[in-house]
Amino acid sequence: MKNSAKTFADRIIHFNQHLKMDVTLPEGFNILNPFADNQAVNEAMTLFYKQFYDDDQQRKFLIGINPGRFGAGTTGVPFTDTKRLQEICGISISAPSTHEPSATFIYDMIEAFGGPHSFYGSVYINSLFPLAIIRKNAKGNWVNCNYYDDKLLFEAVKPLIIENLQVQIDLGVATDKVYVLGKKNAQYLEKINQESHLFGQIEILEHPRYIQQYKFHERPFYIQKYIDFLK
Repeated sequence: MKNSAKTFADRIIHFNQHLKMDVTLPEGFNILNPFADNQAVNEAMTLFYKQFYDDDQQRKFLIGINPGRFGAGTTGVPFTDTKRLQEICGISISAPSTHEPSATFIYDMIEAFGGPHSFYGSVYINSLFPLAIIRKNAKGNWVNCNYYDDKLLFEAVKPLIIENLQVQIDLGVATDKVYVLGKKNAQYLEKINQESHLFGQIEILEHPRYIQQYKFHERPFYIQKYIDFLK
């Protein structure tokens, strides 16, 4: 049943503020929830969605992998670091300044799309697993991790992935076609979709981090590809 909150913004805010990751992870992994008892993140996230999603319009669903520590892991907004949140969206957050390569590509694409109001008015972004995952490396440092980097990790979070996809569908996204970032991410979504039958057609776009790292000089091509898919 669709969440009864009045607007898309209200439903997203409720979803974010009630994210609970009650799961036992393999040793050496942890989950970061930027919304848990963090007033600055919750205030910034609320302002963002009330600014761009305060309506009841259906949107296309663009799905990433899981947030990085310096993007949504800090701001609470997918593919949005503190620099883009403040300079482009006009929302300040009392958090350490962060720069996320994926956010650079996404906001260059958003500018070409017509700006944040135009883009967010028709597209909703989140991730297959909606919270940041970190793992302890050989040096004992905590680093970013993808949900599919470890078989046991994926099996642990898979039920939560399915549950949270179902909840996000009820926010008001189109399900006949879904747009997924990254080929490996798409492979996992396809497996999940075969079991859960959540979406119709799955369209695959190259992940922003891959573009920034390996295809930087071809960014105009990929920006146009995103726009062609999402407009």
